[in-house]
Amino acid sequence: MFRTFIVLAASALVLGSTSVVAGAQPDQSDQPDQSPCNYTLTPPTVVNVSGTDMVTATVSIGACDGAVPFQTVACLKMQGGDGPGQCARGRGLVPAQVFYQPYHPGATYTSTGRGCASKGNPPQKYCQETGPSAATL
Repeated sequence: MFRTFIVLAASALVLGSTSVVAGAQPDQSDQPDQSPCNYTLTPPTVVNVSGTDMVTATVSIGACDGAVPFQTVACLKMQGGDGPGQCARGRGLVPAQVFYQPYHPGATYTSTGRGCASKGNPPQKYCQETGPSAATL
């Protein structure tokens, strides 16, 4: 009788731990097709800020299906440029806007972006990449 109890307890422990792993949610941040929000990336454009020409791009939040957006990221890189480029982050509903300098006329710039929101109970993280968008300025 005691031996049967130990075998059943061990089986329950193994099955219980297996069901937790099997029921785990996949990382939603790598599944952009399931994102509950739409994000808009602007192509690179030249702007003048206090007398200095810079390249800018923006990632803004569009419609969301019951989700709470918590972050946007906008990045710019000059083709053939040294370094990783520049990125800026927006928190909550604030769009991310990045400014890249120095501006080199005739160069090609590429913008990319990412938006993240949470949805569900318990909340799950959903991130979506957007871009790239390139322009010769």
